[in-house]
Amino acid sequence: MAQEKKTIQTKEIRALPAKLEIRSSEGEEGKRTITGSIKYNTDSAEMRDWYGDTFVETIDKEAFKDSIASRNVVGLWSHDTAQVLGNTKSGTLRLTNTESELRFELDIPNTTVGNDAWELIQRGDVDGVSFGMRVTKDKWTSEKRDDKRIYKRLILNAELYEISPVAFPAYPANEVATRSLEEFKASEKRAADQYEKEKMLLELDLFG
Repeated sequence: MAQEKKTIQTKEIRALPAKLEIRSSEGEEGKRTITGSIKYNTDSAEMRDWYGDTFVETIDKEAFKDSIASRNVVGLWSHDTAQVLGNTKSGTLRLTNTESELRFELDIPNTTVGNDAWELIQRGDVDGVSFGMRVTKDKWTSEKRDDKRIYKRLILNAELYEISPVAFPAYPANEVATRSLEEFKASEKRAADQYEKEKMLLELDLFG
């Protein structure tokens, strides 16, 4: 059973499995750049929602297409909106959308925040990255895996807001919540209840 639904979620933060890559150029006014990517059509690590249910997410290759064409995306230091590292509007954050990934390049500024960020990234103290999005359309399915039920979320459309270098890209499992998963679980239960009801009526007809 699958459920595709347009939904308005609150902003969600997701960790990227790939670590940051860095490069610097002495000849270009000391330009310093970090790069990474958001992979499409690849299962995320298993997560748990507030109710203890396990789910994985996959981002469709078209998910960010509309968003990055119409809105500004910012690079932040550890998700802090007061500590901006770059943005697409000025060209200091560049996004390249391909069939397999959304790749980003973020130029680190010569500011207190930028210099601190660069130092920590160079030393390896900060080597993760995560992104903030608002999902507007997704599709849920579920399957049995190793004697447990896994819910699978395909993100079909989302607004991308920010990309952030972070020290701890893995978020606490008990803080992950998606309202659309609860709606899908409710629809699964209704379908199961309806099946049992129809099965009981059929048995009554056969043996009545």
